Amino acid sequence: MPVDPTGRDLQRYLEEDDGGPVVMVNLLRFRPDGRASYDRYAREIVPHLERVGGSVVYAGDSGTSLVPAEGSGWDAVLLVRYPSRQAFTAMVADEDYQRITHLRTEALEEAVLQATSPWRG
Repeated sequence: MPVDPTGRDLQRYLEEDDGGPVVMVNLLRFRPDGRASYDRYAREIVPHLERVGGSVVYAGDSGTSLVPAEGSGWDAVLLVRYPSRQAFTAMVADEDYQRITHLRTEALEEAVLQATSPWRG
């Protein structure tokens, strides 16, 4: 299963832009011994997040699934807020960021990266 967005994924992501902030939900399943690589990635991504105005909203290990779908157990959950979809795209396109992204790729067996927008009511 792919763990990194493709160019087509990013294009669709930008086409659905509503102009507001976005919170990216990361559901993470680590490869055996992948946690150390992801922890390093998590430390090294901080300046990249700050550069585009992003911030970690929540990071934690998964616990008991109360309504699990078969095979859907995740090791960790990460919520990251970006001021815009363009900010996220700028970060992942940045050459300095691309030098560390291999840490994330090497760490993960499976991942979901889901863009969310706040409800407006």
